[in-house]
Amino acid sequence: MAKILDGRIVRDKIAEKLKTLNSKLETKPKLVIIQIGDLAESNAYIRQKILFGEKIGAEVIHQKFPDNVDHVTLAEYIYTLNSDPTTHGIIIQLPIAQHLNKDGLIDTINPEKDVDGQTATNIKLVFEGSSTGFIPATTKGILTLLNYYKIDVAGKKAVVVGRSSLVGKPTALALLNLGATVTICHSQTRNLAQETRNADILVIAVGKPGLITKDHVKKGQVVIDVGINVLDNSQSAIGNSQKKLVGDVNFDEVAKIVAEITPVPGGVGPLTVASLFENLLEACTRQT
Repeated sequence: MAKILDGRIVRDKIAEKLKTLNSKLETKPKLVIIQIGDLAESNAYIRQKILFGEKIGAEVIHQKFPDNVDHVTLAEYIYTLNSDPTTHGIIIQLPIAQHLNKDGLIDTINPEKDVDGQTATNIKLVFEGSSTGFIPATTKGILTLLNYYKIDVAGKKAVVVGRSSLVGKPTALALLNLGATVTICHSQTRNLAQETRNADILVIAVGKPGLITKDHVKKGQVVIDVGINVLDNSQSAIGNSQKKLVGDVNFDEVAKIVAEITPVPGGVGPLTVASLFENLLEACTRQT
């Protein structure tokens, strides 16, 4: 059975460190989360961030806008936050309404306050391998997890399944910067199982439950499952559907073969939130 890479243990250690560091700052780190609409999933993710912020002594402001808000209103609000010296971090909770220009709004954020690492400026810095920008929170969480469990990346073959700008591409770049030989796979990749079996480190971030099975892996691999999927189990006795959170990996099959694997929940997810606040503390330190 594979060794479980438990992100909750690492998150708790980060939380204690950040709490200690924050207590020594004269200025309290402040994060503003901008939400458009009222998606239940977004509400849950934001709640996690608020609770983590409270735990470490950071201030988290949750600003909600209706689905029909216009681009100008949002941009003007972001410009106000950019010029506010008490606001150190700004994020837009995704997804947002389709009528809005997502990339345009994100690039309205001052890169120095872009603690989710999504502006073109910070993405370029990741591309260049520079340490001066902010690495996207999920990617940073993956690197932190690998480092904590002493999983060396340099010289390894890494396969990233998923090419999103939020996780897949920045993670591939970050692994490349650390000396891995990286392959990116996606929906048009031929013979996916052959590609994934070649990996020493396999990262999956697609959002398709059960995509990776025993046929996609081999002994000795490290598997990082970033997928978050909510499944409906069979109806309960009182008629309510039971929700189950799973990743992109068939955990029960794959864990019997590979060397190390992240669970869902409890793997990368907790570190995404912790990494966001590591970036916030860094932003606060730079701005004060």
